[in-house]
Amino acid sequence: MRIISGVHRGRKVIAPQKLPVRPTTDRAKESLFNILRNHYTFSQIHVLDLFAGTGNISYEFASRGAPVITAVDEHGGCMHFIAETAEKLEMPIETVKSNVYDYLKHNRQKFDVIFADPPYDFEESRFEDIVNLVFENNGLNTDGMLVIEHSKHTDLSGHKYFSEMRNYGSSAFSFFR
Repeated sequence: MRIISGVHRGRKVIAPQKLPVRPTTDRAKESLFNILRNHYTFSQIHVLDLFAGTGNISYEFASRGAPVITAVDEHGGCMHFIAETAEKLEMPIETVKSNVYDYLKHNRQKFDVIFADPPYDFEESRFEDIVNLVFENNGLNTDGMLVIEHSKHTDLSGHKYFSEMRNYGSSAFSFFR
């Protein structure tokens, strides 16, 4: 994977092959960050990256100047890799090894952007649980946004906080406000 913009633009980050991940494609990532750029000044936002995997999205936010990024994943190898890479690149990424649902139930911090990239084969109810936990526990700042990456075959538009969905190849992003 590579970082597509910011101070680390063009830098390749090679994750160990043994990690159970599916990194967001460059095309989809670039489109997502173009949307977010129209809503936020990256140097002023706090970000939560759920199901962080390799840290692909966290690195992109850090490269663009986000001062506070929390990456959550329950896989110890993923958290170790993100922490190691963040230290090497001097990025402000805090790693939390936790089940995402447990983290959301107990978290009391607020974020401007929460990005979640759960496994594509989740049942729709598991995606909806993420949305419910974020909003029930007031996880977003005023004007904050939850973005969930999922298969283009998953439809989350029925949720009351749903704002819009964008498709990029076999992937889609649903936005909740």
